[in-house]
Order: sequence, then structure tokens, then C-alpha cells
Amino acid sequence: MELEEGMVRKIAISVGAVGVFVALVVGIGTAYNDGGLGSTGGLALVVTIAVFILAMAGVGLFLAD
Repeated sequence: MELEEGMVRKIAISVGAVGVFVALVVGIGTAYNDGGLGSTGGLALVVTIAVFILAMAGVGLFLAD
């Protein structure tokens, strides 16, 4: 089964966006770890999740045929 050229680009962009999200979550966990996440780290995590949702919606609109 061969993938079309456009599909490979869509997969790469989507995987890249998820990779950035995972890196941000790990970075927040590392930066705000004081025996637990704490309120500032929790807020940063919530903002990161919200931005990720909006970013994936934007990626979806960008990649829509």
C-alpha cells in the first residue's frame, strides 16, 4: 500500500505538532516539579492543553483539502 505525496506531508505535520505538545508537557513537568506540580505548573499545563487543541484545529484547517 503506497501513500500519496500529500498524505505523507499531512502525517508529518500532525506528528510534529503532537511531538511539540509532548515536549512542552515534559518541559512543564520538569520546570515546575517541586514535590508535585503545584498551582503554577497546573495552570501552565492547562494553558498548554488549550493551545494544543487550538493548534490542532488550525492544522486541521490548514491541511483540509
